[in-house]
Amino acid sequence: MTDSVLIVEDDFDIADLIRVNLLELGIHTEHESDGSKALAKALNEPFSLLLLDVMLPSLSGLDICKQVRHEKPEQAIIMLTAKNSEMDRVLGLELGADDYMTKPFSVRELQARVRSQLRKVNILNQRYGMSPLTSDVADSYQVGSLLINGQLHRATIDQTVLELTATEFDLLKHFAKHPDQVFSRAQLLEAVWGYGHSGYEHTVNSHINRLRAKLEQNPTNAEIIQTVWGVGYKLNAQNTKSSMFDSNSNNNNNNNATQSTTSKLKGTH
Repeated sequence: MTDSVLIVEDDFDIADLIRVNLLELGIHTEHESDGSKALAKALNEPFSLLLLDVMLPSLSGLDICKQVRHEKPEQAIIMLTAKNSEMDRVLGLELGADDYMTKPFSVRELQARVRSQLRKVNILNQRYGMSPLTSDVADSYQVGSLLINGQLHRATIDQTVLELTATEFDLLKHFAKHPDQVFSRAQLLEAVWGYGHSGYEHTVNSHINRLRAKLEQNPTNAEIIQTVWGVGYKLNAQNTKSSMFDSNSNNNNNNNATQSTTSKLKGTH
């Protein structure tokens, strides 16, 4: 099956540049310049990856990201943001984008980022196409009450299933493979996203925050995915052993995170 990318960009020169360079990789592309039309297409047609500009006619890329992530949790999304728009980058990641690129960007970097996301998508599709009976124990990791099944792409804690995006799952699996080991943001970028470019620390920070909102009783005082100040992050194996996870608390955390992000979008901090 040919990989397909929906390019959502109202600058036709940039869209054409992206199209030409993805075609070089053998990737099928479609283009939409209007936000509302792009949302309808993203929700109703299968795409391996969405490339979303933020500023669009009728509906912003941030709104598209939010709605697509709600309806299609596994959809791969890369946001395209202006170089000086830090808030757009942060909001895009908080709303569920897997990665972002700042314009102007290099062609080789664009291709590398797209290939990285498509690798994850293809691995995920292969796993979903397998019977549970073929589950590979070698790709499973247990740390206390946290269980990661890589073959089935399933994560649970205290037998409660965690609803994770593909990138969130890969990040948590990486921590579970190396409990108590501290990773810098650069190391996590290389291991999970497949690149080590500086200047993209927001990608790691926002995914850590999203993981904590789904994993921790109190994300602001994280006990499982912990910050090691001045170094990076680690999964504290000791704190996964007790029954710390409360589904009602987790739901409240997710609701609070959504309300907070919505407030930022409306400009009502």
